[in-house]
Amino acid sequence: MIRNIIFDFGGVIAPIDRDHAVQAFIRLGLKDADSRLDKYHQTGIFQQLEEGTLTEQEFREILGQLCGRPLTFEEVKEAWMGFFSGVDERILTLLEELRHRYRLYVLSNTNPYVISWACSKQFSPAGKPLDAYFDKLYLSYEMGHTKPDERIFRHILSDVQLNAAETLFVDDGASNVQMGADMGMHTFQPVNGSDWRSELTALLEKLDKAV
Repeated sequence: MIRNIIFDFGGVIAPIDRDHAVQAFIRLGLKDADSRLDKYHQTGIFQQLEEGTLTEQEFREILGQLCGRPLTFEEVKEAWMGFFSGVDERILTLLEELRHRYRLYVLSNTNPYVISWACSKQFSPAGKPLDAYFDKLYLSYEMGHTKPDERIFRHILSDVQLNAAETLFVDDGASNVQMGADMGMHTFQPVNGSDWRSELTALLEKLDKAV
């Protein structure tokens, strides 16, 4: 029986648009943004930010040097927000329904810029922040590791004493899903930007009947 569901954020809860983000960083002044940004796993200073080895200020200073001018927090945040166009309110409604039956968590490769939006009233049409829909958020830049590193999965399982066999991991990244499966969790890989509600509901019914 499934008792816990761990959700990815970008690509699952909030659809992501890499191409739009690339253009946003180019407008910021980062001419080689196309070679630096990835949909699932960042590289260079972007990866260091999401791993927490660079602070927000350190990242902004280095990015400013690459762009040839000083940058404000809001300017960099606006560029990061190029990845996101909002959230589907129907998915948020489903999350509220699921919390009556399951413990819900987020496990996300992310950074302070994205979370400053996600954990604000601007996140949802109802004025609720991301953390209002979950029992706890596990954020890569706070944990010091990014998916699909095995350590970030071990941390969440041990931190709240989750039984992997009773846990469903939902992520749109193939390598992340594979690691979740390797850790003993059930997995579901929706397509970024899709309405995956019926698929998830059907899978949960199937897993519960298998007990």
